[in-house]
Amino acid sequence: MTSNMETSTDTNTRAGFAALIGAPNAGKSTLMNYIVGAKVSIVTPKVQTTRSRIRGIAMAGNSQIIFVDTPGIFKPKRRLDRAMVHAAWQGTDEADVTLLLHDCARATIDEDTHSIVKQIIKIKQEFPKRKFALILNKIDLTKPESLLGRAEELSQMLEFEKVFMISAEKGKGIEDLVSWLANQMPQSPFLFDPEDLSDLPQRQLAAEILREKLYLNLHQELPYQLTVETDSWQEKEDGSAEIYASIYVSREGHRGIVLGKKGQSMKRIGQSARMELESMFERRIHLFTHVKFRKDWMNDPDRYRNWDLEFDA
Repeated sequence: MTSNMETSTDTNTRAGFAALIGAPNAGKSTLMNYIVGAKVSIVTPKVQTTRSRIRGIAMAGNSQIIFVDTPGIFKPKRRLDRAMVHAAWQGTDEADVTLLLHDCARATIDEDTHSIVKQIIKIKQEFPKRKFALILNKIDLTKPESLLGRAEELSQMLEFEKVFMISAEKGKGIEDLVSWLANQMPQSPFLFDPEDLSDLPQRQLAAEILREKLYLNLHQELPYQLTVETDSWQEKEDGSAEIYASIYVSREGHRGIVLGKKGQSMKRIGQSARMELESMFERRIHLFTHVKFRKDWMNDPDRYRNWDLEFDA
């Protein structure tokens, strides 16, 4: 799905980066997937699903918009939390435009969003030319009067370049957002092949899809104690692919939870992941999984390198 190459020398073309930041579950991954037109970042109802920066590539006329989906920004408690929040703010450093997503269906502005706005104010003081736009998401779940009040409340805290009101789930208001973003991108050759949807390698995307299915099917707290890695991807003569993946848990007792009685839970989860991967890659997939206990994997520097996170953030 990737080919980092210049494919246009037309001076009329534009290309640049739009970073998506916000509190956990603001809808960043849903929005990026909708605009790109394919799943390039996994989505679950659980917070902090996105662990590293994932880029999705969208074409809008002569503009190429490279979206950077970042982990949700929240008050970190663990090493992994700190690394994820650090990666989110790093995403804004590289962006031509940063989009702050806010779940406007919340009764009040949450503490995480307050903290994010305060940090943006500091960034604007140091880098006044940086562009920040506000996106109020989930308008389909919000009364119009409270929506306008929320927009005014956040705009009083910070003068945004632009305010958009959308539903990433329903696709409402996104056309205007994309049109505006296309004009904000700097004049440049395309940075990726226009046919590409993401810079995420296939083997990493396979691991992410499996992790998504584990998140959706397991106990609420368990997903944060596991990670998935693709050990090998083997091309077969019949055009199919064999994927071997390891699921690492931090406690021996968690292996049984993931596997389920007689391995039935893992069988169901693996089948769900395989079906989605077949649809995504438009080919037959053979998925083989192995659940392994690896003590304290959340403090293993190798894992952080795999996710493009800084271990000592």
